[in-house]
Amino acid sequence: MNAGRWIAAGIGLAAVGAAAVYAQYRQTEQPDFALVSADEDFELRDYPSLVVAEVSHSGSRERASGASFRRLAAYIFAQDRPAGGEKIAMTAPVLQDETQPGEWRMRFVMPSKYTLETLPSAPADIALTQVPARRMAAIRFSGNGGGRDLALMEARLRDWMMAQGLMPAGEAEFAFYDAPMVPGPLRRNEVLIPVATK
Repeated sequence: MNAGRWIAAGIGLAAVGAAAVYAQYRQTEQPDFALVSADEDFELRDYPSLVVAEVSHSGSRERASGASFRRLAAYIFAQDRPAGGEKIAMTAPVLQDETQPGEWRMRFVMPSKYTLETLPSAPADIALTQVPARRMAAIRFSGNGGGRDLALMEARLRDWMMAQGLMPAGEAEFAFYDAPMVPGPLRRNEVLIPVATK
């Protein structure tokens, strides 16, 4: 195969991947937010209260991610409920934060049709809770969302917040929008930091 055909094949694969990602975004529910301001890669957003299912695991972020994702997936896909249990649609993003050194919490945002009262009951190790409405600073980036990228983007976001006179009201959270099989350049990742409001 000559170089022209390789290039054409590469462009074709990229187009198919981009179409798949676009379709995923259209079909996967994401939390609504009000955009307060935008500045290149940075945004200031007002999120409503969100109902989430959350679980925590200790160890490295990567190890905890795998264990937490599998546990929450078992809940939403009714694998740990009696046969015929109600399945819950996957949403995006998956949220992760470090609640204390070496302890990582993962949250699945529940579809907007649910309240804490209408969600299927969860096993004892999974908490169903409501995150209050809050203002968040965000930076968006592509790639695999590894530890080095997350640290770099968090530092950039904190610098931007300082330049804007915004005070953090909590620790950073990481948001992942895509399945692992999506190529890194097509993935959407974010670092989010809650902002103190007057």
